[in-house]
Amino acid sequence: MKKVLRGIISTLLFLLYPYLVYRGIEAGVVWFAPAMVAGFYLWQAVKAKNARVRFKNLDIVLLLALGTIFYQDLVAKLIPIFIQLSLMDFFGKTLRKGKGPSLVERFASLDFPEIPPVVSRYCRRLTMMWTGFFAFNVLACIVLALFAPVSWWAFYTGIMIFVLTGILMVGEYIWRHLYFRTIKVQLPDKPIPGVKESISKMLVDGRAIWMDVRAS
Repeated sequence: MKKVLRGIISTLLFLLYPYLVYRGIEAGVVWFAPAMVAGFYLWQAVKAKNARVRFKNLDIVLLLALGTIFYQDLVAKLIPIFIQLSLMDFFGKTLRKGKGPSLVERFASLDFPEIPPVVSRYCRRLTMMWTGFFAFNVLACIVLALFAPVSWWAFYTGIMIFVLTGILMVGEYIWRHLYFRTIKVQLPDKPIPGVKESISKMLVDGRAIWMDVRAS
């Protein structure tokens, strides 16, 4: 129960972060939101068992701590960049030689233990697409942080990123069914699982995959 509660609180913190920064800049307390996130990363660093993960979190804590003193407005806008950069690295590292299979294929293996080559290639291309999407978000967040009003930055990082993510997910789901119909002779007899079934599998069994990739 405590893990679920902590998960809900941390998710709400990151979802509300752009709004908190926007309100903080308007109210003259821009340090407040970064300080809250620094506390979260410090807690993650303390409980991390992997030294690499621990030092990554401590680096973020140090940067945010310095940001409460120097370049407050700019440093406050770095968190969405870190998140998108981490996601880009998370997906992209599984595309490197010797780091496969691709991240999407690892999740697909929850439904298909024996993945045909055609599905493996599709998963790799899909992993590349998500890596490119997160790379685009990194660039967009940097440009908005440096050159745009804070309201534009908050709108993109707090709303548009999630809208675009949803559009990509729905679009890929539709395309997946259309594409697989044309190559169904190469697929296993097991039908493609629906969204509900896939999400349920990811929630139950996917944590081990995330932890494995994160530690690699």
